[in-house]
Formats: sequence, C-alpha cells, structure tokens
Amino acid sequence: MTQTLVTLKKVMATLRPPQKINLSEWMEKEIRLPSTVSGVPGKIKLYAPQKGIADAIGDPAYRQVSVLKSARIGYTTVLTGAVANFVVNDPSLMLVYLPNDDMAKSFVTSDLEPTFADSPILQGVLSGDKSSGGKDRSTMLMRQFTGGTLKILSAETPRSFRAHNARVVIMDEVDGMKPTTEGHPIPLAKRRTAQFADYKLVVGSTPDEEETSYVSGEYAKSDQRVFEVRCVECDDYSEVLWADINWPEGQPEKAAWHCPKCGCEVEHKHKSTMVQRGRWRVTKPEVKGHAGFKINSLTSPLPNADWGLLAEEFLLAKNDPLLLKPFVNTILGEAWRTGGDRIDELALMESAEPFGLGGPEQQPFPEDVLAVTLGIDMQDDRAEVTYLGHTEAGELVVLDHDIVHGSYEHDEFWTDIDAIVKQRWRHPLGGEIGIDAVAIDSSNGNHMPHVYAFVKPRLRRKIVAIKGDGGRRPFILRSKTMKKDPLWIVGVDSIKDTILNRIQHGKIFRFSKDLPEVWYEQFTGEQAVVKMDRGRPVRKWIPVPGRRNEALDCVVYAIAVKELVTINWTQRREQLSTGHTVSAANDNIPQARPRKAKSNWL
Repeated sequence: MTQTLVTLKKVMATLRPPQKINLSEWMEKEIRLPSTVSGVPGKIKLYAPQKGIADAIGDPAYRQVSVLKSARIGYTTVLTGAVANFVVNDPSLMLVYLPNDDMAKSFVTSDLEPTFADSPILQGVLSGDKSSGGKDRSTMLMRQFTGGTLKILSAETPRSFRAHNARVVIMDEVDGMKPTTEGHPIPLAKRRTAQFADYKLVVGSTPDEEETSYVSGEYAKSDQRVFEVRCVECDDYSEVLWADINWPEGQPEKAAWHCPKCGCEVEHKHKSTMVQRGRWRVTKPEVKGHAGFKINSLTSPLPNADWGLLAEEFLLAKNDPLLLKPFVNTILGEAWRTGGDRIDELALMESAEPFGLGGPEQQPFPEDVLAVTLGIDMQDDRAEVTYLGHTEAGELVVLDHDIVHGSYEHDEFWTDIDAIVKQRWRHPLGGEIGIDAVAIDSSNGNHMPHVYAFVKPRLRRKIVAIKGDGGRRPFILRSKTMKKDPLWIVGVDSIKDTILNRIQHGKIFRFSKDLPEVWYEQFTGEQAVVKMDRGRPVRKWIPVPGRRNEALDCVVYAIAVKELVTINWTQRREQLSTGHTVSAANDNIPQARPRKAKSNWL
C-alpha cells in the first residue's frame, strides 16, 4: 500500500462517525472516577439498575426519562455520565437544573469537574469560547464546548427559565424545587425545549409527600418500569420490597430478603449476584416515548445499603416521624403518606396523662421532662401561653396552657409576661427547672414594636420575637432583617405537618389532664388540604370552620424555639438530681406564679 493510501486511510478514519453503543457501555469504556467522587476510583463499573437508566437517557426513542429514586443508588454518577456523553458525542444546548445555587455549585465542583479532569476523553473539552480581548466567557456554572453550551442553574428564580433554550434538559431533585412566581420548574423547563423536535428531558428525585410529589406524578405518566432481581433459589423475578426484608428479633444485622415467589430466605451476601442478574420490567407498555424508573436502596450494591444497616436505621427511626419520613423517602424511595389531614381531638383527650406543672391544684411535674419552652400567641386583648416539655427521647409533652388578659399597650401586661417567662418548678429529681426558650408572636403590626421592645433585652435568655410563614420551610430561621429587628421566621406549615405525623405514627406527643376540652378543639382547629399553586399541588393548612386555633399556634411556636437551644441531657439530669436550678432563662426568678386568669372559654 502506498504512503498516500495509508495517509488517506488515516484521514478517512478520523472522519468516520463513532460506533453507536449504549450510553452505559460508553460510560464504562471512557469515564474515570477520581477518589474524591467514588470509593472505588478508576473505570466506572455500573450495576444493572444504573445501566437501564443510562441507556434510556442515551436512547433517542425516549423524549423523557423520569426516575423515582431513593438515595444510595449512584444516580449522580449516571447524570454525570449523561452530561459527558452529550458534550462529547451529541453536542447541543444543554441545561441542568438543581433546587438551589449551593446544589448547582456542588454538582460542578464535586462531581462534574473532577470526573472530567480524570477522564482522558473529557479533558479540556469544556474550554471556554475566546471572545474579543481573549477573555474566557465560561464561568463555573456556564461552560462552552464545541457544538454547544452547558448551563447549570438554580431553579429558585424565574430568570433561570427565561432566555435559556436547550435540546437537553436535566432536572435533579425536583421534589426539592419550589414554585416560582411563574409556576413550577418542571413545566417551565419543558418549555425551554419547545424549539427542538428531538429534545431530551430527564427528571429525577427522591419523593417527598405523596399528595405533592412531582416526581411521583411524572413517573405515573411514564411506562413505569420496576427493577426485579432473580431469586437464587427459584430463578424467578421479583421486586425487592421492604415488606420482604425480615430479621430475627433483636438482630437487625441478620436482615435477609424473603422471596415472595418461593418463600426462601436470601442472605445479603447474595444481593450483588441477584441484582446483576436483574432486569427492568415495563408495567405500562402502552406508554411510548417516556421511560420511567422506580428504584430503592434495597438493590444498591453500595456498602451503606447493606440490608443489616438499613434494618438498624429503620429500628432507630420507626417510632419518630421526623426520622421515619426520611427513611421512607431516601431509603425506600417512596412518597410519605400522611394518613389523613386532621387530628382527632377526642382521641387526644382520651390519651391525656396525670401530669402538669406541679402546682397546688395541678398534676405532678413529669420526671422525664428535662426542658421547657413556651409559645406565646398575641391577641389584642390577651396573650395565649402554652408550656411544652421536652424529653431526652424526643417526646413532646404539653404541660399546661395559660391566658394573660390585658392590652399589649399597657406596662402591666408585659410585667405579667415577664413573670411568666421567669417561672420555675420543683422537679421530681430534686432540683428546680425553669424555662429554656420563649417564642412570642409578633406578626400583627400593632403588636410588633411592643414585642420587640420586650425581647431585645432578653435575647440572651432565648426569648425571641417570631413571625410565622407558610410553605415548606425550616422550623426556624433568622430574619434577613435580624440586625435591625430581633425577629425569627417560623416554618409553621412544616411544624404542623410534623405534629400531624407524630400523632399519627406513635405516642410521642403527650397531653396533661389539666388541659380543658376547648384546648383540644383549638389544637385541632386547622386541617391540611392540597391546593394548586402556580401549577403545582401544594399542601396547606387552613382553619376548620367555626374553630379557633390559638392552642395550635402556641405549640408550633414552642416547638420552633426549642431549635435555638442545645441541651446536654446527661448533664441536665445530673444537675437536677443534685438540687440545682436549670434553664436558659431563670435570672431573678420569682417564687410566686404571675397574675393571670383562665378565661371563661378556656
């Protein structure tokens, strides 16, 4: 062969399009994971569930891929590989959305950049476009490459969905995205692909609550694939569900899977083999062009998804909705079911126990309560006060409820409130217990300056002004105007959801027999409903017609303000046992209870 022909052959080889292979094959061939990304650095080795998801993302037959998932399944690795594939093999305009700026930056710095740097085929491909003056136009969240651009954006603001068009849109953790003033991020993101007939939309998330989960809704529109393993005994296929994971009493480390087809017990050591022999099964074959995947941690080969470890996590979480909900969402990959939208006040009254604040006409103070917080709801002619106890086990104990009559404009009213927050009680362990933190409602504009004036000199005692805010928010956060006003923002809906979940999932909310019937009516004076808000189903709390809700508000505030206090339970128990007075707000404590009155309706 002449030198000319040899040269021509080499030139033609460079012009030949790359061989068409599945995305999973390409990832295993070309991508290298650094030690900062994976516990097993080097060439990617995908397991069967990952391969199915990756291949659907890379298959042009599917316009949308939806993934209803748990944590611990290596999903971020699949997304990183998908981005790399589109950059190298199928360049175009690409958008990646995450719930907020921090997550967007973390995806770039913790996953994308290290993987691109360690994979020879990816090195240098995200170099920026040199414009006039030689300045690189690429930024950390916007990269340019031959044939396209990659933008990693926060879904928090409407501008992230304006003036951005793309053929490929990837959205991660969509259940963590909040609606903007223009609607929910998913339909907004879909509009960004309108100009492209061959668009690709990838939507994935761990689910949140069943009624409002967006990823669950997207999965329901898909062909609904489930992953099934192949039993080592009967050779039949089945999903691995939590109901089929069992262990001997007191020995969660021996957790095993019981095949629903043949009933055999399969030890964890066989999981990896079963998973690699597993398959994705389409349950709605009539749906075309939309691949949906449902996957949980039970089939993950990662060390932290060992069945024994998951059983131990379940035992720690099962009696506490605050722990059980994350287990259901992030381990089982299932949406949380609230089990109803209202609390039954009669059932709560029947569960009341003989404890209280230990006064002359009250039930004895409960020995396991080692901290007390107060929630104060302000009205024009009175203040409603709930005393909430806290135990080391995380139980919430309603000890009493008071009403202080008077006008917020009068000094005598605030003298009574001051006496309230300085109280202390004899504890059964021997010492005295005071109040650790107090939250006072300042949402009414007329009350606000008076509340601020009261709390400012008492902030070090964790006596704070609060304002409630709806929606899915943290229990309590500093206001952005904190330097000017001593204000904290309370996520009232989040706490009400927690109260509902606690009561419905175990006896870890307790009530004093000293509480009158009307208190329970107020405590159950709101109900949760699901309404459409800017295109997304949103869970909201609304008043029950004909009922007041001051008692509920007080409990919400008392729960929120506990977040501002860190308590060493062992030390506190020892202090009480040796006769000390304990609290974060017990300066100049009076011996007598303040002037107050029970109203004629409470």
